[in-house]
Amino acid sequence: MFLEKLLSGIMEQRWRGGRSDRSLTRGRSPRQPFQFRRLMGRYDAANTTLDNIKHWSRADGLSAAAANSPDVRKTLRNRSRYEVANNSYARGITLTLANDVVGTGPRLQMLTADPNANRFVEQEFFYWAESVGLAEKLRTMRLARVADGESFGLLTSNEKIEARVQLDVRLVEADQVASPTLALDRQRYIDGIQFDPDGNPVSYDVLREHPGDVAFLRDDEHDTIPASAVLHYFRCDRPGQIRGIPDITPALPLFAQLRRFTLAVLAAAETAADFAGILYTDAPANGEADAAEPFEPIELEKRMLLTMPGGWKMAQMRSEQPSTTYAEFKKEILNEIARCLNMPFNVAAGNSSGYNYASGRLDHQTYFKSIRVEQSQLGRVVLDRILHAWLREAILIEGYLPNSLRALDSTFEHQWFWDGHEHVDPAKEANAQKIRLANHTTTLANEFARQGRDWEAELKQRAKELALMRELGLPADSDAHSSTDTEVTDDEDVQQAA
Repeated sequence: MFLEKLLSGIMEQRWRGGRSDRSLTRGRSPRQPFQFRRLMGRYDAANTTLDNIKHWSRADGLSAAAANSPDVRKTLRNRSRYEVANNSYARGITLTLANDVVGTGPRLQMLTADPNANRFVEQEFFYWAESVGLAEKLRTMRLARVADGESFGLLTSNEKIEARVQLDVRLVEADQVASPTLALDRQRYIDGIQFDPDGNPVSYDVLREHPGDVAFLRDDEHDTIPASAVLHYFRCDRPGQIRGIPDITPALPLFAQLRRFTLAVLAAAETAADFAGILYTDAPANGEADAAEPFEPIELEKRMLLTMPGGWKMAQMRSEQPSTTYAEFKKEILNEIARCLNMPFNVAAGNSSGYNYASGRLDHQTYFKSIRVEQSQLGRVVLDRILHAWLREAILIEGYLPNSLRALDSTFEHQWFWDGHEHVDPAKEANAQKIRLANHTTTLANEFARQGRDWEAELKQRAKELALMRELGLPADSDAHSSTDTEVTDDEDVQQAA
Protein backbone atom coordinates (compact mmCIF):
# COMPACT_ATOMS: atom_id res chain seq x y z
CA MET A 1 0.00 0.00 0.00
CA PHE A 2 2.81 2.40 0.82
CA LEU A 3 4.52 1.71 -2.48
CA GLU A 4 1.29 2.23 -4.42
CA LYS A 5 0.59 5.58 -2.70
CA LEU A 6 4.17 6.70 -3.32
CA LEU A 7 4.06 5.91 -7.03
CA SER A 8 0.58 7.40 -7.31
CA GLY A 9 1.90 10.67 -5.84
CA ILE A 10 4.81 10.66 -8.25
CA MET A 11 2.50 10.19 -11.22
CA GLU A 12 0.21 12.99 -10.03
CA GLN A 13 3.18 15.33 -9.63
CA ARG A 14 4.35 14.51 -13.14
CA TRP A 15 0.87 15.23 -14.53
CA ARG A 16 0.67 18.55 -12.74
CA GLY A 17 4.11 19.52 -14.00
CA GLY A 18 3.13 18.67 -17.56
CA ARG A 19 5.40 15.60 -17.61
CA SER A 20 2.83 12.84 -17.42
CA ASP A 21 3.69 9.61 -19.20
CA ARG A 22 1.01 8.92 -21.76
CA SER A 23 2.04 5.30 -22.06
CA LEU A 24 1.31 4.75 -18.36
CA THR A 25 -1.93 6.76 -18.14
CA ARG A 26 -3.51 5.73 -21.42
CA GLY A 27 -7.15 4.72 -20.96
CA ARG A 28 -7.46 6.44 -17.53
CA SER A 29 -8.16 9.94 -16.39
CA PRO A 30 -5.00 11.93 -15.60
CA ARG A 31 -5.86 12.09 -11.93
CA GLN A 32 -6.65 8.38 -11.61
CA PRO A 33 -4.13 6.61 -9.29
CA PHE A 34 -1.72 4.20 -10.99
CA GLN A 35 -2.71 0.58 -10.35
CA PHE A 36 -0.49 -2.51 -10.34
CA ARG A 37 -1.27 -6.04 -11.41
CA ARG A 38 0.50 -8.89 -9.63
CA LEU A 39 2.12 -11.44 -11.92
CA MET A 40 1.07 -14.92 -10.83
CA GLY A 41 3.57 -17.71 -11.56
CA ARG A 42 2.87 -21.39 -10.92
CA TYR A 43 4.87 -24.60 -10.55
CA ASP A 44 3.24 -27.96 -11.14
CA ALA A 45 5.23 -29.48 -8.28
CA ALA A 46 3.83 -26.85 -5.90
CA ASN A 47 0.22 -27.79 -6.60
CA THR A 48 -1.53 -30.13 -4.20
CA THR A 49 -3.95 -32.44 -5.95
CA LEU A 50 -5.86 -35.59 -5.11
CA ASP A 51 -3.21 -37.58 -6.93
CA ASN A 52 -0.18 -36.31 -5.01
CA ILE A 53 -1.60 -35.32 -1.62
CA LYS A 54 -0.65 -38.66 -0.07
CA HIS A 55 2.79 -38.68 -1.62
CA TRP A 56 3.71 -35.26 -0.20
CA SER A 57 1.85 -35.66 3.09
CA ARG A 58 5.07 -36.09 5.09
CA ALA A 59 6.94 -33.14 3.57
CA ASP A 60 7.87 -30.58 6.23
CA GLY A 61 9.81 -27.37 6.66
CA LEU A 62 11.93 -28.42 9.63
CA SER A 63 15.46 -27.12 9.98
CA ALA A 64 18.43 -29.44 9.58
CA ALA A 65 18.89 -29.72 13.34
CA ALA A 66 15.17 -30.31 14.00
CA ALA A 67 14.81 -32.84 11.17
CA ASN A 68 17.78 -34.81 12.53
CA SER A 69 16.51 -34.86 16.09
CA PRO A 70 17.97 -37.38 18.58
CA ASP A 71 14.92 -39.65 18.30
CA VAL A 72 15.02 -39.65 14.51
CA ARG A 73 18.74 -40.37 14.40
CA LYS A 74 18.39 -43.14 16.97
CA THR A 75 15.71 -44.86 14.88
CA LEU A 76 17.77 -44.56 11.70
CA ARG A 77 20.89 -45.87 13.44
CA ASN A 78 19.13 -48.90 14.86
CA ARG A 79 17.53 -49.83 11.55
CA SER A 80 20.66 -49.33 9.47
CA ARG A 81 22.77 -51.31 11.94
CA TYR A 82 20.24 -54.14 11.83
CA GLU A 83 20.25 -54.16 8.04
CA VAL A 84 24.03 -54.11 7.77
CA ALA A 85 24.30 -56.92 10.31
CA ASN A 86 21.73 -59.18 8.59
CA ASN A 87 21.81 -58.29 4.90
CA SER A 88 24.73 -59.74 2.98
CA TYR A 89 24.55 -57.08 0.28
CA ALA A 90 24.48 -54.27 2.85
CA ARG A 91 27.47 -55.72 4.65
CA GLY A 92 29.43 -56.19 1.46
CA ILE A 93 28.66 -52.69 0.17
CA THR A 94 29.79 -51.02 3.39
CA LEU A 95 32.97 -53.09 3.62
CA THR A 96 33.84 -52.40 -0.01
CA LEU A 97 33.29 -48.68 0.45
CA ALA A 98 35.47 -48.52 3.58
CA ASN A 99 38.23 -50.55 1.93
CA ASP A 100 38.19 -48.40 -1.20
CA VAL A 101 38.24 -45.10 0.70
CA VAL A 102 40.83 -45.94 3.35
CA GLY A 103 42.59 -48.95 1.88
CA THR A 104 45.75 -49.90 3.74
CA GLY A 105 45.90 -46.43 5.24
CA PRO A 106 47.21 -42.99 4.24
CA ARG A 107 50.88 -42.15 3.85
CA LEU A 108 52.29 -38.81 4.92
CA GLN A 109 54.61 -36.66 2.84
CA MET A 110 56.09 -33.58 4.49
CA LEU A 111 56.83 -30.59 2.24
CA THR A 112 58.97 -28.35 4.44
CA ALA A 113 62.29 -26.85 3.34
CA ASP A 114 64.33 -29.41 5.32
CA PRO A 115 64.42 -32.75 3.42
CA ASN A 116 66.07 -34.64 6.27
CA ALA A 117 63.45 -33.44 8.74
CA ASN A 118 60.73 -34.42 6.29
CA ARG A 119 61.99 -37.98 6.02
CA PHE A 120 62.36 -38.25 9.80
CA VAL A 121 58.79 -37.10 10.49
CA GLU A 122 57.39 -39.37 7.78
CA GLN A 123 59.11 -42.43 9.22
CA GLU A 124 58.20 -41.65 12.83
CA PHE A 125 54.57 -40.86 12.01
CA PHE A 126 54.31 -44.10 10.01
CA TYR A 127 55.69 -46.07 12.97
CA TRP A 128 53.23 -44.34 15.31
CA ALA A 129 50.30 -44.98 12.93
CA GLU A 130 51.17 -48.68 12.85
CA SER A 131 51.39 -48.76 16.65
CA VAL A 132 47.92 -47.28 17.21
CA GLY A 133 46.28 -49.09 14.25
CA LEU A 134 45.34 -45.86 12.51
CA ALA A 135 44.26 -47.53 9.27
CA GLU A 136 41.89 -49.91 11.10
CA LYS A 137 40.38 -47.02 13.05
CA LEU A 138 39.86 -44.99 9.89
CA ARG A 139 38.06 -47.91 8.26
CA THR A 140 35.90 -48.26 11.37
CA MET A 141 35.05 -44.56 11.21
CA ARG A 142 34.02 -44.93 7.57
CA LEU A 143 31.89 -47.98 8.38
CA ALA A 144 30.26 -46.08 11.24
CA ARG A 145 29.39 -43.19 8.91
CA VAL A 146 27.55 -45.60 6.61
CA ALA A 147 25.48 -47.20 9.36
CA ASP A 148 25.42 -44.51 12.08
CA GLY A 149 25.79 -41.36 10.02
CA GLU A 150 28.77 -40.09 12.00
CA SER A 151 31.76 -41.15 14.01
CA PHE A 152 33.67 -39.55 16.87
CA GLY A 153 37.32 -39.91 17.78
CA LEU A 154 38.83 -38.64 21.02
CA LEU A 155 42.49 -37.59 21.06
CA THR A 156 43.85 -39.10 24.26
CA SER A 157 47.12 -40.34 25.74
CA ASN A 158 47.95 -44.04 25.93
CA GLU A 159 51.00 -45.25 27.82
CA LYS A 160 50.78 -48.70 26.21
CA ILE A 161 51.68 -47.38 22.76
CA GLU A 162 55.12 -48.56 21.64
CA ALA A 163 56.19 -45.21 20.22
CA ARG A 164 57.84 -42.06 21.48
CA VAL A 165 54.66 -40.07 20.96
CA GLN A 166 51.93 -41.71 23.05
CA LEU A 167 49.01 -39.98 21.37
CA ASP A 168 46.03 -42.24 20.73
CA VAL A 169 42.66 -42.02 18.97
CA ARG A 170 39.78 -43.56 20.94
CA LEU A 171 36.61 -44.10 18.93
CA VAL A 172 33.17 -43.65 20.46
CA GLU A 173 29.79 -44.28 18.89
CA ALA A 174 27.34 -41.52 18.14
CA ASP A 175 25.04 -42.75 20.93
CA GLN A 176 27.47 -41.58 23.59
CA VAL A 177 27.68 -37.99 22.33
CA ALA A 178 24.38 -36.67 23.68
CA SER A 179 22.91 -34.18 26.10
CA PRO A 180 22.82 -35.65 29.61
CA THR A 181 19.53 -35.71 31.47
CA LEU A 182 20.68 -33.23 34.11
CA ALA A 183 22.32 -30.85 31.63
CA LEU A 184 20.98 -27.32 31.88
CA ASP A 185 19.52 -25.72 28.78
CA ARG A 186 22.08 -23.23 27.60
CA GLN A 187 22.20 -20.93 24.66
CA ARG A 188 23.78 -22.47 21.56
CA TYR A 189 23.81 -25.92 23.16
CA ILE A 190 22.36 -28.57 20.83
CA ASP A 191 22.43 -32.33 21.24
CA GLY A 192 25.49 -32.49 23.46
CA ILE A 193 27.53 -29.91 21.52
CA GLN A 194 28.24 -26.38 22.76
CA PHE A 195 28.77 -23.75 20.05
CA ASP A 196 30.26 -20.27 20.14
CA PRO A 197 28.51 -17.21 18.61
CA ASP A 198 30.19 -17.95 15.26
CA GLY A 199 28.81 -21.49 15.11
CA ASN A 200 32.07 -23.26 15.93
CA PRO A 201 31.90 -26.22 18.34
CA VAL A 202 33.45 -25.46 21.72
CA SER A 203 32.94 -28.70 23.65
CA TYR A 204 31.27 -32.10 23.44
CA ASP A 205 29.42 -33.95 26.20
CA VAL A 206 30.34 -37.65 26.03
CA LEU A 207 28.51 -40.17 28.20
CA ARG A 208 30.85 -42.38 30.20
CA GLU A 209 28.81 -45.48 29.38
CA HIS A 210 27.06 -46.48 26.17
CA PRO A 211 23.25 -46.09 26.47
CA GLY A 212 22.84 -49.55 24.97
CA ASP A 213 25.20 -51.23 27.42
CA VAL A 214 23.69 -53.77 29.80
CA ALA A 215 25.43 -52.07 32.74
CA PHE A 216 24.20 -48.62 31.74
CA LEU A 217 22.19 -47.14 34.62
CA ARG A 218 22.47 -43.35 34.55
CA ASP A 219 22.88 -41.02 31.61
CA ASP A 220 23.94 -38.01 33.66
CA GLU A 221 27.52 -39.22 34.14
CA HIS A 222 29.46 -37.61 31.33
CA ASP A 223 32.69 -35.85 30.45
CA THR A 224 32.85 -32.47 28.77
CA ILE A 225 35.67 -32.65 26.24
CA PRO A 226 37.01 -29.58 24.42
CA ALA A 227 36.43 -29.50 20.69
CA SER A 228 40.17 -29.46 20.02
CA ALA A 229 40.36 -33.05 21.27
CA VAL A 230 37.31 -34.38 19.36
CA LEU A 231 37.21 -35.61 15.77
CA HIS A 232 33.67 -35.40 14.38
CA TYR A 233 33.41 -37.16 11.02
CA PHE A 234 30.11 -36.87 9.14
CA ARG A 235 28.69 -35.60 5.86
CA CYS A 236 26.90 -32.26 6.00
CA ASP A 237 24.00 -32.28 3.53
CA ARG A 238 22.19 -29.12 4.67
CA PRO A 239 23.29 -25.72 5.96
CA GLY A 240 23.06 -25.70 9.74
CA GLN A 241 23.37 -29.47 10.06
CA ILE A 242 25.38 -30.46 13.13
CA ARG A 243 24.85 -34.24 13.32
CA GLY A 244 24.94 -36.88 10.62
CA ILE A 245 22.46 -39.48 9.47
CA PRO A 246 23.39 -42.87 7.94
CA ASP A 247 24.61 -42.78 4.36
CA ILE A 248 22.26 -45.63 3.46
CA THR A 249 19.15 -43.89 4.85
CA PRO A 250 17.43 -43.60 1.42
CA ALA A 251 18.16 -47.28 0.75
CA LEU A 252 16.81 -48.74 4.00
CA PRO A 253 13.30 -49.44 2.60
CA LEU A 254 14.91 -50.95 -0.51
CA PHE A 255 17.02 -53.33 1.57
CA ALA A 256 13.85 -54.47 3.34
CA GLN A 257 12.08 -55.00 0.01
CA LEU A 258 15.01 -57.00 -1.33
CA ARG A 259 15.02 -59.33 1.67
CA ARG A 260 11.24 -59.78 1.65
CA PHE A 261 11.18 -60.54 -2.07
CA THR A 262 13.98 -63.09 -1.76
CA LEU A 263 12.30 -64.82 1.18
CA ALA A 264 8.94 -64.84 -0.61
CA VAL A 265 10.45 -66.44 -3.72
CA LEU A 266 12.23 -69.04 -1.60
CA ALA A 267 9.06 -69.82 0.38
CA ALA A 268 7.05 -70.26 -2.83
CA ALA A 269 9.66 -72.60 -4.28
CA GLU A 270 9.82 -74.64 -1.07
CA THR A 271 6.03 -74.91 -0.90
CA ALA A 272 5.87 -76.22 -4.46
CA ALA A 273 8.67 -78.71 -3.75
CA ASP A 274 6.93 -80.07 -0.64
CA PHE A 275 4.20 -81.74 -2.76
CA ALA A 276 5.25 -84.78 -4.78
CA GLY A 277 2.04 -84.65 -6.82
CA ILE A 278 -1.67 -83.85 -6.79
CA LEU A 279 -4.79 -85.75 -7.78
CA TYR A 280 -7.23 -84.02 -10.10
CA THR A 281 -10.21 -84.99 -12.25
CA ASP A 282 -11.88 -83.55 -15.29
CA ALA A 283 -15.26 -84.91 -14.25
CA PRO A 284 -17.86 -82.42 -13.00
CA ALA A 285 -18.86 -82.28 -9.37
CA ASN A 286 -20.90 -85.36 -8.28
CA GLY A 287 -19.95 -86.93 -11.59
CA GLU A 288 -18.84 -90.47 -12.47
CA ALA A 289 -15.47 -90.31 -10.76
CA ASP A 290 -14.87 -92.53 -7.78
CA ALA A 291 -15.06 -90.92 -4.35
CA ALA A 292 -11.79 -89.55 -2.98
CA GLU A 293 -11.09 -87.73 0.23
CA PRO A 294 -9.93 -84.14 -0.44
CA PHE A 295 -6.52 -83.12 0.86
CA GLU A 296 -5.79 -86.68 1.98
CA PRO A 297 -2.04 -87.40 1.82
CA ILE A 298 -0.88 -90.58 0.07
CA GLU A 299 2.39 -92.17 1.03
CA LEU A 300 4.43 -93.16 -2.02
CA GLU A 301 7.22 -95.68 -2.40
CA LYS A 302 10.17 -95.24 -4.70
CA ARG A 303 10.09 -96.79 -8.18
CA MET A 304 6.54 -98.23 -7.77
CA LEU A 305 3.58 -98.22 -10.16
CA LEU A 306 0.30 -96.80 -8.86
CA THR A 307 -3.31 -97.28 -9.84
CA MET A 308 -5.47 -94.20 -9.43
CA PRO A 309 -9.15 -94.16 -8.50
CA GLY A 310 -11.50 -94.13 -11.44
CA GLY A 311 -11.71 -90.75 -13.13
CA TRP A 312 -8.71 -89.32 -11.29
CA LYS A 313 -5.28 -88.37 -12.59
CA MET A 314 -1.98 -87.63 -10.91
CA ALA A 315 0.27 -84.70 -11.82
CA GLN A 316 3.38 -83.21 -10.30
CA MET A 317 3.25 -79.71 -8.77
CA ARG A 318 4.79 -77.22 -11.17
CA SER A 319 7.04 -74.70 -9.49
CA GLU A 320 6.66 -71.14 -10.81
CA GLN A 321 9.47 -69.74 -8.65
CA PRO A 322 11.87 -68.18 -9.16
CA SER A 323 10.23 -66.30 -11.98
CA THR A 324 12.06 -64.95 -14.99
CA THR A 325 11.95 -61.44 -13.48
CA TYR A 326 13.62 -62.47 -10.21
CA ALA A 327 17.19 -61.74 -11.34
CA GLU A 328 16.16 -58.53 -13.10
CA PHE A 329 14.36 -57.26 -10.00
CA LYS A 330 17.38 -57.91 -7.78
CA LYS A 331 19.62 -56.15 -10.28
CA GLU A 332 17.44 -53.04 -10.48
CA ILE A 333 16.90 -52.72 -6.74
CA LEU A 334 20.62 -53.21 -6.04
CA ASN A 335 21.42 -50.55 -8.62
CA GLU A 336 19.04 -48.15 -6.85
CA ILE A 337 20.52 -49.01 -3.45
CA ALA A 338 24.08 -48.37 -4.58
CA ARG A 339 23.20 -45.07 -6.23
CA CYS A 340 22.97 -43.18 -2.94
CA LEU A 341 26.61 -44.18 -2.29
CA ASN A 342 27.82 -43.27 -5.83
CA MET A 343 28.74 -46.93 -6.27
CA PRO A 344 28.29 -48.73 -9.61
CA PHE A 345 26.19 -51.86 -9.77
CA ASN A 346 29.02 -54.27 -10.52
CA VAL A 347 30.90 -53.10 -7.40
CA ALA A 348 27.79 -53.32 -5.19
CA ALA A 349 26.80 -56.73 -6.51
CA GLY A 350 30.33 -58.07 -6.91
CA ASN A 351 29.36 -59.19 -10.41
CA SER A 352 30.61 -57.74 -13.70
CA SER A 353 29.31 -60.49 -15.98
CA GLY A 354 27.04 -58.05 -17.82
CA TYR A 355 29.78 -55.47 -18.39
CA ASN A 356 32.29 -55.00 -21.14
CA TYR A 357 35.63 -53.29 -20.64
CA ALA A 358 34.49 -49.82 -21.75
CA SER A 359 31.27 -49.71 -19.72
CA GLY A 360 33.06 -50.97 -16.62
CA ARG A 361 35.66 -48.22 -16.89
CA LEU A 362 33.00 -45.58 -17.53
CA ASP A 363 30.89 -46.54 -14.52
CA HIS A 364 33.93 -46.47 -12.26
CA GLN A 365 34.81 -42.88 -13.08
CA THR A 366 32.01 -41.44 -10.94
CA TYR A 367 32.82 -43.90 -8.16
CA PHE A 368 36.54 -43.06 -8.11
CA LYS A 369 35.79 -39.33 -8.14
CA SER A 370 33.49 -39.79 -5.15
CA ILE A 371 36.24 -41.69 -3.35
CA ARG A 372 38.72 -38.87 -3.97
CA VAL A 373 36.25 -36.39 -2.51
CA GLU A 374 35.79 -38.55 0.59
CA GLN A 375 39.54 -38.97 0.99
CA SER A 376 39.95 -35.21 0.82
CA GLN A 377 37.34 -34.72 3.55
CA LEU A 378 38.87 -37.47 5.68
CA GLY A 379 42.28 -35.86 5.35
CA ARG A 380 41.01 -32.42 6.29
CA VAL A 381 38.64 -33.37 9.14
CA VAL A 382 40.57 -36.24 10.70
CA LEU A 383 44.14 -36.70 9.47
CA ASP A 384 45.26 -33.06 9.50
CA ARG A 385 44.09 -32.67 13.07
CA ILE A 386 45.77 -35.92 14.10
CA LEU A 387 49.04 -34.80 12.51
CA HIS A 388 48.84 -31.42 14.24
CA ALA A 389 48.23 -33.08 17.62
CA TRP A 390 51.07 -35.55 16.96
CA LEU A 391 53.50 -32.74 16.13
CA ARG A 392 52.52 -30.80 19.23
CA GLU A 393 53.18 -33.87 21.37
CA ALA A 394 56.46 -34.56 19.56
CA ILE A 395 57.70 -30.99 20.07
CA LEU A 396 57.33 -31.41 23.82
CA ILE A 397 59.75 -34.36 23.77
CA GLU A 398 63.23 -32.97 24.31
CA GLY A 399 65.58 -33.64 21.40
CA TYR A 400 63.06 -35.72 19.46
CA LEU A 401 62.25 -33.56 16.43
CA PRO A 402 64.83 -31.72 14.30
CA ASN A 403 65.37 -28.08 15.18
CA SER A 404 63.66 -26.86 12.00
CA LEU A 405 60.37 -28.37 13.17
CA ARG A 406 60.47 -27.32 16.82
CA ALA A 407 58.18 -24.31 16.51
CA LEU A 408 54.68 -24.53 17.94
CA ASP A 409 53.32 -21.78 15.72
CA SER A 410 54.72 -23.19 12.45
CA THR A 411 52.45 -24.37 9.65
CA PHE A 412 53.89 -27.62 8.32
CA GLU A 413 53.08 -28.16 4.65
CA HIS A 414 52.24 -31.74 3.85
CA GLN A 415 50.05 -34.01 1.75
CA TRP A 416 48.49 -37.46 2.08
CA PHE A 417 48.87 -40.40 -0.28
CA TRP A 418 46.19 -43.06 -0.56
CA ASP A 419 46.14 -46.45 -2.25
CA GLY A 420 45.87 -46.17 -6.01
CA HIS A 421 43.36 -48.04 -8.15
CA GLU A 422 44.88 -50.74 -10.28
CA HIS A 423 44.25 -50.66 -14.00
CA VAL A 424 42.49 -53.62 -15.60
CA ASP A 425 45.08 -53.74 -18.39
CA PRO A 426 48.52 -52.81 -16.93
CA ALA A 427 50.23 -52.88 -20.34
CA LYS A 428 47.92 -50.27 -21.82
CA GLU A 429 48.18 -48.09 -18.75
CA ALA A 430 52.00 -48.28 -18.87
CA ASN A 431 52.01 -47.24 -22.54
CA ALA A 432 49.64 -44.36 -21.82
CA GLN A 433 51.84 -43.26 -18.95
CA LYS A 434 54.88 -43.34 -21.26
CA ILE A 435 53.12 -41.06 -23.75
CA ARG A 436 52.08 -38.58 -21.07
CA LEU A 437 55.63 -38.33 -19.76
CA ALA A 438 57.04 -38.00 -23.29
CA ASN A 439 54.79 -35.08 -24.27
CA HIS A 440 55.20 -33.42 -20.85
CA THR A 441 51.50 -33.50 -19.95
CA THR A 442 52.23 -35.10 -16.59
CA THR A 443 54.98 -35.44 -14.01
CA LEU A 444 56.51 -38.28 -12.08
CA ALA A 445 54.93 -36.88 -8.93
CA ASN A 446 51.45 -37.14 -10.47
CA GLU A 447 52.03 -40.60 -11.89
CA PHE A 448 53.32 -41.97 -8.59
CA ALA A 449 50.48 -40.21 -6.75
CA ARG A 450 47.96 -42.11 -8.90
CA GLN A 451 49.36 -45.27 -7.32
CA GLY A 452 49.46 -43.80 -3.82
CA ARG A 453 53.26 -43.66 -3.67
CA ASP A 454 55.80 -40.96 -2.87
CA TRP A 455 57.80 -40.12 -5.99
CA GLU A 456 60.90 -39.05 -4.06
CA ALA A 457 61.04 -42.24 -2.05
CA GLU A 458 60.48 -44.37 -5.15
CA LEU A 459 63.22 -42.63 -7.16
CA LYS A 460 65.69 -42.96 -4.29
CA GLN A 461 64.88 -46.64 -3.99
CA ARG A 462 65.27 -47.10 -7.75
CA ALA A 463 68.64 -45.33 -7.65
CA LYS A 464 69.84 -47.72 -4.96
CA GLU A 465 68.71 -50.69 -7.02
CA LEU A 466 70.47 -49.44 -10.17
CA ALA A 467 73.67 -48.76 -8.24
CA LEU A 468 73.65 -52.25 -6.77
CA MET A 469 72.95 -53.82 -10.16
CA ARG A 470 75.93 -52.00 -11.68
CA GLU A 471 78.07 -53.10 -8.77
CA LEU A 472 77.09 -56.71 -9.37
CA GLY A 473 77.68 -56.42 -13.11
CA LEU A 474 74.03 -56.76 -14.07
CA PRO A 475 72.65 -54.94 -17.14
CA ALA A 476 70.89 -52.25 -15.14
CA ASP A 477 69.80 -50.04 -18.02
CA SER A 478 69.40 -52.54 -20.81
CA ASP A 479 65.66 -52.03 -21.00
CA ALA A 480 65.97 -48.24 -21.24
CA HIS A 481 68.42 -48.38 -24.19
CA SER A 482 67.11 -51.47 -25.89
CA SER A 483 66.63 -51.15 -29.62
CA THR A 484 63.62 -53.42 -29.48
CA ASP A 485 61.41 -50.81 -27.84
CA THR A 486 58.16 -50.50 -29.72
CA GLU A 487 56.19 -47.36 -30.28
CA VAL A 488 52.59 -47.20 -29.11
CA THR A 489 50.18 -47.10 -31.99
CA ASP A 490 47.02 -48.33 -30.33
CA ASP A 491 44.30 -45.71 -30.63
CA GLU A 492 42.93 -46.63 -27.22
CA ASP A 493 46.33 -46.04 -25.61
CA VAL A 494 46.58 -42.64 -27.25
CA GLN A 495 43.13 -41.73 -25.98
CA GLN A 496 44.10 -42.80 -22.46
CA ALA A 497 47.27 -40.73 -22.64
CA ALA A 498 45.29 -37.67 -23.67
